[in-house]
Amino acid sequence: MNAQLFRIDPLMPAHAYKTYALVSPLSTHTRQATCAEVGCEHYQNGWRVRVESLTPDLVQAARTSGRKHVEQRVADGETWLVFEAGQACFKAATHRAPIGRPPLYVVRDGDHRGNPRGTKARLHQRAENWVEDFAEHQQRLADEQKKG
Repeated sequence: MNAQLFRIDPLMPAHAYKTYALVSPLSTHTRQATCAEVGCEHYQNGWRVRVESLTPDLVQAARTSGRKHVEQRVADGETWLVFEAGQACFKAATHRAPIGRPPLYVVRDGDHRGNPRGTKARLHQRAENWVEDFAEHQQRLADEQKKG
């Protein structure tokens, strides 16, 4: 599915806007996690891989991965490697879990069109300050709109 993003055309130039975001970068707000910790479906239920859809080196890697599996031949040209539940999946190294760090409260000049002035993003230390900044900016926009 390739859905297009719908945006309303802005009424003002990009420099008149600010973008407010709560950001939790993976590198600073998560840690590597096990399949069990993230509720990995493959870990919980097991999984299967069709041999014919893999390159020979991936078939060899799957067969020699040390994970418990059985090979099921369904028909000529259709063979599956069926892996038991309760063991690390092949994507285990990519599983991440949050570490409980609060998000970063970021304000950037500009909007989806960019930051024409090239100003540096502002990082608020507290959520209250970020909310106050947002409210003040919204009020400035409303005041400008009233002026015409």
